[in-house]
Amino acid sequence: MLIPILSLIIKIMRDFLLVIFLLIPVFFSFAQEAQETQAQEAQTREVQPQETQIQQTLTQETAENSRLAENVGVTDVTAPEPVHDSGHLTELINEEIDNAESIIETDDFMDEGYFFLRLGIAIAIIAGQVFFIKLIWFLFKRLNQKIEGAGSDKIKPFYIHKYKVLTTKQVVTAIEIILRLLKYLITAVLLFITVPIIFSLFSATRTLAATLFGYILNPLKDIGLGIINFIPNLFIIIILIVITHYVLKILKYLTIQIENGRLRIPGFYTDWAAPTYKISQVLLIAFTVAIIYPYLPGSDSRAFQGVSVFVGVIFSLGSSTAIGNLVAGIVITYMRPFKIGDRVMIKESTGFVVEKNLMVVRLKTHKNEYVTFPNLLILSSHIINYNTSSDHDEEGLIIFAEVTVGYSTPWQTVHDILINAALTTQNVQKTPKPFVLQTKLDDYYACYQINCYTKDVSKVPQIYTRLYENIQTGFTESGLDLTSAHYRIVTAKK
Repeated sequence: MLIPILSLIIKIMRDFLLVIFLLIPVFFSFAQEAQETQAQEAQTREVQPQETQIQQTLTQETAENSRLAENVGVTDVTAPEPVHDSGHLTELINEEIDNAESIIETDDFMDEGYFFLRLGIAIAIIAGQVFFIKLIWFLFKRLNQKIEGAGSDKIKPFYIHKYKVLTTKQVVTAIEIILRLLKYLITAVLLFITVPIIFSLFSATRTLAATLFGYILNPLKDIGLGIINFIPNLFIIIILIVITHYVLKILKYLTIQIENGRLRIPGFYTDWAAPTYKISQVLLIAFTVAIIYPYLPGSDSRAFQGVSVFVGVIFSLGSSTAIGNLVAGIVITYMRPFKIGDRVMIKESTGFVVEKNLMVVRLKTHKNEYVTFPNLLILSSHIINYNTSSDHDEEGLIIFAEVTVGYSTPWQTVHDILINAALTTQNVQKTPKPFVLQTKLDDYYACYQINCYTKDVSKVPQIYTRLYENIQTGFTESGLDLTSAHYRIVTAKK
């Protein structure tokens, strides 16, 4: 019960403040005009005695001139000759008469009926503006209700490349915020336009109305002139962008042809095509931006140049490591130590290369772990690539296992068991044939190493598992034990 009452009170106060805001220009104009009227009335009261006194002076001078003319016998006097101050007095009279006429005209303009007509027009404008603003708020409210009622039926989540950026609820909230800001913006514009219109109805505030309209019209005029002056440079920028776009399309086409093997360039490997295209793309875009820069509006201003220098300094100070990784990525690209899909060992991590760019390299281990290496670290580390031994022109990757067997077992028997175990292991090549190396002769046993070839590098952990199983099976079936005897000399005590 309390919440609806508070909402109603807030709504009434909001409407009251809106009306008060619109009435403020009327009260201000009324006060200014009343003050101006009082000043003009005071000026009129000061002028009238002066005008009466001047007319009396002129009448006296005219009468005196007539008597003088009669005394000397002059009978035809059409107009009195002015004395030395009569010209000045005549000009003063004319000026005062003009002032009086202007005061009379102002009084006619400021008469009570015309003033109340303008006051009524101002109140009508305020009432219409309040109605129009209320109508806009009502329409925005109905629109918000329809958006909330639509829900997930008509409003879907926002995706960017199959990645959900905003859920349906978040999209609805964002639309409501945008509509609310738009409502307040329209209301502010209407109020800002209404105030100068009301000021223009009253003579005392017409100058202020022109000033307020200038706040709107002058920026719009400057923007319009700026756009017109920018049109020639805009055509140049568009032409440069179009040329860059088509050059990049040609480079992309050549890259695809090289990757597919349709275009062969001596000494240029297919895996160089994509990184070379990316490097060329960055350089070409940077070159285009450098050409376009002088044609941008405000590029010659100190503020624009200062911002450019500031951004350059921040980029230089904060991206030294990033630039190092970028350069290292370019070097690694043309070194070709591995490619996507290769099984490699970097530092102590072994896995498959799933991503290689100009900044980092990512490996996916056999445990589905993703390990990220900066290119600077890779450039200063040794890399083992297991796939280079499994190419078509190579024999394959050699995997090996070691066992120790006592000297009581003939080495020929151990060799046969190990080779048979390797040949029966899945994914092990029959050709070249597996072989055994005897790596150590210890005090109590000999160390044997079975070596076999495989090209299924991605299945190395499974191959090792099956090889160990087959070795155990072979020794068990032969009645031999993989454990080696250890001897200790015990001296009997006398």
